[in-house]
Amino acid sequence: MTELWLIGIGTGHPGHVTLEGRDALRDATTVLIPRKGAGKEDLAHLRHAILNGAGATARVIEFDMPVRDDSLPYQDRVARWHDEIAARWQFALEDAPDGPVALLVWGDPGLYDSTLRIAARLSPAPRLRVIPGITALQALTAAHAIPFNTVNGAVVVTTGRKLRDHGWPAGAETVVVMLDGECSFRTLDPEGVEIWWGAFLGMPEQILHSGPLRAAEPEIIALRAEARARHGWIMDTYLLRKQ
Repeated sequence: MTELWLIGIGTGHPGHVTLEGRDALRDATTVLIPRKGAGKEDLAHLRHAILNGAGATARVIEFDMPVRDDSLPYQDRVARWHDEIAARWQFALEDAPDGPVALLVWGDPGLYDSTLRIAARLSPAPRLRVIPGITALQALTAAHAIPFNTVNGAVVVTTGRKLRDHGWPAGAETVVVMLDGECSFRTLDPEGVEIWWGAFLGMPEQILHSGPLRAAEPEIIALRAEARARHGWIMDTYLLRKQ
């Protein structure tokens, strides 16, 4: 693999792929698609649908994603997981034809995604081309028809783990949290806080809820649990703002 193209594909809607991204999908020689296990087949099917919609003729190679070892400390767990993913990429591509290899990256390759970090583990290092995509942040604010920030207000994009451990980030009027399976907004003082939440953003299954945090909290938790049980997986994002 001498050239690796990381193509942002948005949050599930085929229309999120940019014209540049569609051209790249048509020009790629090989496309790598991860299989994430039982109950998550939709994620691979959506990638195939995007390829078909773009008119791509590349050879498609699927590979099984490894499972993280939850017995390890968090940083070690993620590092070893990334090592294994890189090894599986290289193994899957041993018999691939010459030419650019494309990976369809959910959202954008540069925002809350580890594909670039995994690519850095490849040896020899391929030439990288990154094509941006619509992020969950854009899809969320568009779905709720709200601005990302207040006038002259600071925004912090963080994790549920950080929110639980450290509370509301100092100096931020707006906080965005991505892929928070623990619903960490429960740990905050809800007084004066509004929440805008969304799951399966950009897909036909999209779910939205918003309102004062105190009232919205139990409804979001219930919606999230029901949707995850129904689909077997969930991707969600929420924005918090102090009024």
